[in-house]
Amino acid sequence: MSHLNQPNTPAQDTARPDPLPGARNYVLVILDSLRFDSLMAARPTVLPRLGPIQRRFSYATWTAPAHYNLLMGLLPHPAPKQVFASTWYTKDFALLGERLNVPGLNFSGMLPGLWLPDHLRNRLGYRTGALVSMPVLNPHTPLNHAFDIYRMAPTHNDLAAMIDQMDFLDDRPSFWLLNTGETHYPYAQPDEPEQDWPTIHGVHGVFARVAAGQPLNQADAPRFFDQGRLDALRNRQIAAAAYLDGVIGRLLDVVPHNTWVTVTSDHGELFGEGGWFGHGPIPHKKVLEVPLVEGLAR
Repeated sequence: MSHLNQPNTPAQDTARPDPLPGARNYVLVILDSLRFDSLMAARPTVLPRLGPIQRRFSYATWTAPAHYNLLMGLLPHPAPKQVFASTWYTKDFALLGERLNVPGLNFSGMLPGLWLPDHLRNRLGYRTGALVSMPVLNPHTPLNHAFDIYRMAPTHNDLAAMIDQMDFLDDRPSFWLLNTGETHYPYAQPDEPEQDWPTIHGVHGVFARVAAGQPLNQADAPRFFDQGRLDALRNRQIAAAAYLDGVIGRLLDVVPHNTWVTVTSDHGELFGEGGWFGHGPIPHKKVLEVPLVEGLAR
Protein backbone atom coordinates (compact mmCIF):
# COMPACT_ATOMS: atom_id res chain seq x y z
CA MET A 1 0.00 0.00 0.00
CA SER A 2 2.61 2.54 -1.10
CA HIS A 3 2.10 5.76 -3.00
CA LEU A 4 4.14 7.77 -5.46
CA ASN A 5 5.65 10.79 -3.76
CA GLN A 6 3.82 13.67 -5.38
CA PRO A 7 5.57 16.97 -6.12
CA ASN A 8 4.76 20.11 -4.23
CA THR A 9 1.70 21.97 -5.47
CA PRO A 10 2.09 25.74 -5.05
CA ALA A 11 -0.59 27.68 -3.23
CA GLN A 12 -2.70 30.21 -5.06
CA ASP A 13 -0.87 33.33 -6.19
CA THR A 14 -1.95 35.74 -3.46
CA ALA A 15 0.23 38.31 -1.75
CA ARG A 16 1.12 36.93 1.65
CA PRO A 17 1.02 39.40 4.54
CA ASP A 18 3.57 39.60 7.31
CA PRO A 19 2.58 37.35 10.22
CA LEU A 20 1.22 38.78 13.44
CA PRO A 21 3.71 38.98 16.31
CA GLY A 22 3.44 35.94 18.56
CA ALA A 23 1.53 33.74 16.09
CA ARG A 24 2.34 30.10 16.83
CA ASN A 25 3.29 27.19 14.65
CA TYR A 26 0.40 24.72 14.50
CA VAL A 27 0.63 20.98 13.79
CA LEU A 28 -2.59 19.01 13.29
CA VAL A 29 -2.05 15.23 13.40
CA ILE A 30 -4.79 12.90 12.15
CA LEU A 31 -4.45 9.26 13.23
CA ASP A 32 -6.65 7.84 10.52
CA SER A 33 -9.62 5.65 11.59
CA LEU A 34 -8.62 5.58 15.26
CA ARG A 35 -11.59 5.24 17.57
CA PHE A 36 -11.54 6.68 21.07
CA ASP A 37 -11.65 3.45 23.05
CA SER A 38 -8.84 1.91 21.00
CA LEU A 39 -6.54 4.76 22.01
CA MET A 40 -7.54 4.48 25.65
CA ALA A 41 -6.92 0.71 25.54
CA ALA A 42 -3.40 1.47 24.27
CA ARG A 43 -2.66 3.27 27.59
CA PRO A 44 -0.72 6.17 26.05
CA THR A 45 1.94 7.82 28.19
CA VAL A 46 3.20 10.53 25.81
CA LEU A 47 -0.04 12.05 24.53
CA PRO A 48 -1.17 13.13 28.02
CA ARG A 49 1.84 15.47 28.03
CA LEU A 50 -0.24 17.67 25.74
CA GLY A 51 -3.36 17.59 27.90
CA PRO A 52 -6.30 15.35 28.80
CA ILE A 53 -7.43 12.89 26.13
CA GLN A 54 -10.97 13.92 25.27
CA ARG A 55 -13.82 11.85 23.85
CA ARG A 56 -15.07 13.71 20.79
CA PHE A 57 -17.27 13.08 17.74
CA SER A 58 -16.34 13.54 14.11
CA TYR A 59 -18.54 15.50 11.72
CA ALA A 60 -18.27 12.66 9.17
CA THR A 61 -17.85 8.88 8.93
CA TRP A 62 -15.29 8.84 6.13
CA THR A 63 -11.83 10.30 5.50
CA ALA A 64 -12.49 12.84 2.74
CA PRO A 65 -15.51 14.68 4.21
CA ALA A 66 -14.01 14.53 7.70
CA HIS A 67 -10.88 16.30 6.44
CA TYR A 68 -13.00 18.93 4.74
CA ASN A 69 -14.40 19.83 8.17
CA LEU A 70 -10.98 19.67 9.80
CA LEU A 71 -9.59 22.07 7.20
CA MET A 72 -12.48 24.44 7.85
CA GLY A 73 -11.03 24.72 11.34
CA LEU A 74 -13.74 22.56 12.92
CA LEU A 75 -12.27 19.83 15.09
CA PRO A 76 -14.34 16.85 16.28
CA HIS A 77 -16.96 18.14 18.71
CA PRO A 78 -17.99 17.02 22.23
CA ALA A 79 -21.70 16.71 21.28
CA PRO A 80 -22.77 19.70 23.40
CA LYS A 81 -26.38 19.69 24.60
CA GLN A 82 -28.91 22.53 24.62
CA VAL A 83 -26.89 24.82 22.36
CA PHE A 84 -27.50 26.14 18.88
CA ALA A 85 -25.09 24.75 16.29
CA SER A 86 -24.09 28.28 15.30
CA THR A 87 -23.17 29.01 18.93
CA TRP A 88 -20.85 26.02 19.02
CA TYR A 89 -19.19 26.96 15.73
CA THR A 90 -18.53 30.46 17.09
CA LYS A 91 -16.92 28.98 20.20
CA ASP A 92 -14.86 26.50 18.17
CA PHE A 93 -13.41 29.21 15.93
CA ALA A 94 -12.56 31.30 19.01
CA LEU A 95 -10.63 28.30 20.39
CA LEU A 96 -8.72 28.18 17.11
CA GLY A 97 -7.52 31.71 17.83
CA GLU A 98 -6.22 30.53 21.19
CA ARG A 99 -4.35 27.66 19.58
CA LEU A 100 -2.65 30.00 17.14
CA ASN A 101 -2.21 32.81 19.69
CA VAL A 102 -4.03 35.08 17.22
CA PRO A 103 -6.59 37.20 19.12
CA GLY A 104 -9.89 37.95 17.44
CA LEU A 105 -9.98 34.97 15.08
CA ASN A 106 -13.65 34.14 14.59
CA PHE A 107 -16.24 32.68 12.25
CA SER A 108 -17.02 35.95 10.46
CA GLY A 109 -13.33 36.65 9.94
CA MET A 110 -12.97 33.42 7.95
CA LEU A 111 -15.81 34.27 5.57
CA PRO A 112 -16.48 33.80 2.73
CA GLY A 113 -14.13 30.88 2.08
CA LEU A 114 -14.24 29.16 5.50
CA TRP A 115 -10.99 27.43 4.60
CA LEU A 116 -8.33 27.33 7.30
CA PRO A 117 -5.24 27.02 5.04
CA ASP A 118 -6.40 29.99 2.96
CA HIS A 119 -7.03 32.10 6.07
CA LEU A 120 -3.70 31.15 7.59
CA ARG A 121 -1.67 31.70 4.43
CA ASN A 122 -3.33 34.68 2.79
CA ARG A 123 -4.58 36.64 5.81
CA LEU A 124 -2.25 35.66 8.66
CA GLY A 125 0.99 35.10 6.75
CA TYR A 126 1.53 31.43 7.57
CA ARG A 127 3.46 28.91 5.47
CA THR A 128 1.06 25.99 4.94
CA GLY A 129 1.97 22.32 4.43
CA ALA A 130 0.29 18.92 4.31
CA LEU A 131 1.71 15.39 4.30
CA VAL A 132 -1.04 12.83 3.75
CA SER A 133 -1.23 9.06 3.49
CA MET A 134 -4.71 8.19 2.18
CA PRO A 135 -5.33 8.14 -1.61
CA VAL A 136 -8.63 10.03 -1.19
CA LEU A 137 -6.58 12.99 0.09
CA ASN A 138 -4.18 13.06 -2.86
CA PRO A 139 -2.91 16.42 -4.24
CA HIS A 140 -5.42 16.41 -7.12
CA THR A 141 -8.43 16.61 -4.78
CA PRO A 142 -10.13 19.91 -3.83
CA LEU A 143 -8.54 19.64 -0.37
CA ASN A 144 -5.29 20.88 -1.89
CA HIS A 145 -6.15 24.57 -1.84
CA ALA A 146 -3.96 27.33 -0.37
CA PHE A 147 -1.14 24.96 0.58
CA ASP A 148 2.48 25.85 -0.14
CA ILE A 149 3.40 22.16 0.22
CA TYR A 150 1.03 19.23 -0.30
CA ARG A 151 2.55 15.76 -0.66
CA MET A 152 1.56 12.13 -0.50
CA ALA A 153 3.70 10.15 1.93
CA PRO A 154 5.84 7.41 0.33
CA THR A 155 3.94 4.82 2.42
CA HIS A 156 0.57 4.97 4.12
CA ASN A 157 1.77 4.00 7.61
CA ASP A 158 4.89 5.89 8.67
CA LEU A 159 4.30 9.01 10.75
CA ALA A 160 7.96 9.02 11.78
CA ALA A 161 8.98 9.52 8.13
CA MET A 162 6.51 12.41 7.84
CA ILE A 163 8.08 14.09 10.85
CA ASP A 164 11.43 13.92 9.07
CA GLN A 165 9.91 15.78 6.08
CA MET A 166 8.57 18.70 8.13
CA ASP A 167 10.47 21.93 8.48
CA PHE A 168 9.79 25.29 10.10
CA LEU A 169 10.76 28.80 9.05
CA ASP A 170 12.42 31.49 11.12
CA ASP A 171 10.52 34.43 9.61
CA ARG A 172 6.92 33.18 9.75
CA PRO A 173 4.86 30.50 11.50
CA SER A 174 3.95 27.23 9.80
CA PHE A 175 0.80 25.13 9.72
CA TRP A 176 1.27 21.40 9.07
CA LEU A 177 -1.45 18.81 8.50
CA LEU A 178 -0.20 15.23 8.97
CA ASN A 179 -2.53 12.34 8.11
CA THR A 180 -1.10 8.91 8.88
CA GLY A 181 -2.49 5.42 8.39
CA GLU A 182 -0.96 3.09 10.98
CA THR A 183 -4.39 2.92 12.68
CA HIS A 184 -6.22 2.44 9.36
CA TYR A 185 -6.83 -1.09 8.06
CA PRO A 186 -4.67 -3.24 7.96
CA TYR A 187 -3.40 -1.55 11.17
CA ALA A 188 0.22 -2.16 10.25
CA GLN A 189 3.28 -0.58 11.82
CA PRO A 190 6.00 0.49 9.37
CA ASP A 191 8.42 -2.32 10.23
CA GLU A 192 5.86 -5.10 9.64
CA PRO A 193 6.38 -6.91 6.32
CA GLU A 194 3.43 -6.47 3.97
CA GLN A 195 3.09 -10.23 3.55
CA ASP A 196 2.21 -10.43 7.25
CA TRP A 197 -0.67 -7.93 7.02
CA PRO A 198 -4.19 -9.32 7.45
CA THR A 199 -6.35 -9.47 4.35
CA ILE A 200 -10.09 -9.37 3.86
CA HIS A 201 -11.06 -12.07 1.39
CA GLY A 202 -12.34 -10.51 -1.79
CA VAL A 203 -11.73 -6.85 -0.99
CA HIS A 204 -8.60 -6.38 -3.09
CA GLY A 205 -10.22 -8.10 -6.05
CA VAL A 206 -13.29 -5.90 -5.72
CA PHE A 207 -11.13 -2.76 -5.71
CA ALA A 208 -9.29 -3.96 -8.81
CA ARG A 209 -12.56 -4.58 -10.68
CA VAL A 210 -13.94 -1.17 -9.73
CA ALA A 211 -10.73 0.54 -10.86
CA ALA A 212 -11.02 -1.27 -14.20
CA GLY A 213 -14.62 -0.14 -14.62
CA GLN A 214 -16.00 -3.69 -14.45
CA PRO A 215 -19.46 -4.40 -13.02
CA LEU A 216 -19.83 -6.01 -9.60
CA ASN A 217 -22.22 -8.75 -8.55
CA GLN A 218 -23.41 -9.87 -5.13
CA ALA A 219 -21.06 -12.84 -5.41
CA ASP A 220 -18.15 -10.41 -5.49
CA ALA A 221 -18.86 -9.20 -1.95
CA PRO A 222 -16.15 -10.18 0.58
CA ARG A 223 -17.06 -12.71 3.25
CA PHE A 224 -17.53 -11.15 6.68
CA PHE A 225 -15.13 -11.96 9.52
CA ASP A 226 -16.13 -13.93 12.58
CA GLN A 227 -15.92 -12.05 15.87
CA GLY A 228 -12.61 -13.64 16.86
CA ARG A 229 -10.98 -12.25 13.72
CA LEU A 230 -12.57 -8.85 14.30
CA ASP A 231 -11.24 -8.78 17.87
CA ALA A 232 -7.77 -9.58 16.54
CA LEU A 233 -8.04 -6.67 14.10
CA ARG A 234 -9.07 -4.31 16.89
CA ASN A 235 -6.07 -5.47 18.90
CA ARG A 236 -3.91 -4.55 15.91
CA GLN A 237 -5.37 -1.04 15.95
CA ILE A 238 -4.68 -0.77 19.68
CA ALA A 239 -1.08 -1.89 19.13
CA ALA A 240 -0.69 0.67 16.33
CA ALA A 241 -2.04 3.39 18.63
CA ALA A 242 0.49 2.43 21.33
CA TYR A 243 3.28 2.61 18.75
CA LEU A 244 2.12 6.04 17.54
CA ASP A 245 2.09 7.35 21.10
CA GLY A 246 5.87 6.91 21.07
CA VAL A 247 6.20 8.55 17.65
CA ILE A 248 4.26 11.57 18.93
CA GLY A 249 6.94 11.87 21.59
CA ARG A 250 9.48 12.35 18.84
CA LEU A 251 7.25 14.97 17.21
CA LEU A 252 7.01 16.92 20.46
CA ASP A 253 10.79 16.87 20.76
CA VAL A 254 11.52 18.24 17.28
CA VAL A 255 8.91 20.99 16.76
CA PRO A 256 9.97 24.51 17.71
CA HIS A 257 9.27 25.90 21.15
CA ASN A 258 5.72 27.18 21.65
CA THR A 259 4.22 25.04 18.86
CA TRP A 260 0.59 24.04 19.36
CA VAL A 261 -0.08 20.37 18.55
CA THR A 262 -3.51 18.81 18.10
CA VAL A 263 -3.79 15.03 17.77
CA THR A 264 -7.15 13.56 16.76
CA SER A 265 -8.78 11.19 14.28
CA ASP A 266 -10.95 11.76 11.24
CA HIS A 267 -13.44 9.04 12.23
CA GLY A 268 -13.67 5.78 14.14
CA GLU A 269 -13.92 2.16 13.11
CA LEU A 270 -16.29 -0.76 13.66
CA PHE A 271 -15.11 -4.22 14.68
CA GLY A 272 -18.37 -6.13 14.51
CA GLU A 273 -20.65 -3.70 16.35
CA GLY A 274 -24.07 -3.73 14.71
CA GLY A 275 -22.81 -6.33 12.23
CA TRP A 276 -20.37 -3.94 10.56
CA PHE A 277 -16.64 -3.79 9.99
CA GLY A 278 -14.78 -0.63 8.97
CA HIS A 279 -16.22 2.81 8.32
CA GLY A 280 -17.86 4.87 5.61
CA PRO A 281 -21.60 4.67 4.86
CA ILE A 282 -22.31 3.35 8.37
CA PRO A 283 -24.49 5.37 10.79
CA HIS A 284 -23.02 4.02 14.02
CA LYS A 285 -21.80 5.95 17.06
CA LYS A 286 -18.45 4.15 17.14
CA VAL A 287 -17.66 5.41 13.63
CA LEU A 288 -18.00 8.96 14.93
CA GLU A 289 -16.37 8.55 18.36
CA VAL A 290 -12.75 9.74 18.24
CA PRO A 291 -10.04 10.99 20.60
CA LEU A 292 -8.70 14.53 20.75
CA VAL A 293 -5.74 15.78 22.75
CA GLU A 294 -3.93 19.07 22.30
CA GLY A 295 -1.65 21.61 23.87
CA LEU A 296 1.73 23.32 23.63
CA ALA A 297 4.54 20.96 22.72
CA ARG A 298 6.89 22.51 25.29
